[in-house]
Amino acid sequence: MKKTSTRLADGRELVYYDLRDDTVRDAVDRRPLERTVTTSEVRRDPLLGDSVAVASHRQGRTYHPPADQCPLCPSAGERLSEIPDSAYDVVVFENRFPSLAGDSGRCEVVCFTSDHDASFADLSEEQARLVLDAWTDRTSELSHLPSVEQVFCFENRGAEIGVTLGHPHGQIYAYPFTTPRTALMLRSLAAHKDATGGDNLFDAVLEEELAGERVVLEGEHWAAFVPYAAHWPYEVHLYPKRRVPDLLGLDEAARTEFPKVYLELLRRFDRIFGEGEPPTPYIAAWHQAPFGQLEEFEGVTRDDFALHLELFTIRRTSGKLKFLAGSESGMNVFINDVPPERAAERLREVASS
Repeated sequence: MKKTSTRLADGRELVYYDLRDDTVRDAVDRRPLERTVTTSEVRRDPLLGDSVAVASHRQGRTYHPPADQCPLCPSAGERLSEIPDSAYDVVVFENRFPSLAGDSGRCEVVCFTSDHDASFADLSEEQARLVLDAWTDRTSELSHLPSVEQVFCFENRGAEIGVTLGHPHGQIYAYPFTTPRTALMLRSLAAHKDATGGDNLFDAVLEEELAGERVVLEGEHWAAFVPYAAHWPYEVHLYPKRRVPDLLGLDEAARTEFPKVYLELLRRFDRIFGEGEPPTPYIAAWHQAPFGQLEEFEGVTRDDFALHLELFTIRRTSGKLKFLAGSESGMNVFINDVPPERAAERLREVASS
């Protein structure tokens, strides 16, 4: 992998990740951009103890542009985009309309391919491995920023999810705090460690799931299963079999196997609802250990956390979505219409031939 860092016309960082070591990246952003001004602010809720990012400047972000005006496609002639070069393998840049900025963290966009009409599932294993390497590198770089406590790599796919740019891409949020969902995991981890005299909860969950009926697929270094208490109609958790706290901890064997396993999962998601259905909308979310202090989670260290990816769709059946209504939105109590065992069975049924 070759990494080339440059700057866009308004000062934002852009990084090319290339498969070939001899690739030259010297294209200049020719757009007459003013320096980006953001109004991002993080406010803490005194009752719930969580944080909310207030970012009013995002109201003016690009919204469903036509394909020939996509800002994530390479620049071509006088059609200038966020990527100055005429082609790319993988590229990462600071979001022009970030939810988090400055002392409130950082937001980046990850473009998986220059092919506007592709999806992550269409990538080759070599290209998917390059995306993994880019995620890993960005996690390392962002973790060293003084304002960053947790790095979150994710992909929103599909208009139903709220995606406003159709080009295959994901995002990275670098938070200035430990996110509420991660904090819940750390509290459960600490409680289990205390109750069992030191056992690791993530290890126990993975061992139990691998012995049960909800396994979707399993490789030598990775395992994917529908969790016992899945929140979403079709939800899969993907774990490396050797526990590591973050993407940086993966060894070469796990990195090599990941593209094959992950691409197969994504392709199965697109077959859940049968032939002729539109692509399945999904969220793919990497959970990594925070880089900040963990004193409030007594007895827990970063190494106790288990890196894993959660992949889920909001579509519950053909033509119907799972909405977060009263119980989910008002009380955070999910009601799942699809039994996890049946979801796992269906994801096994649609395996590639």
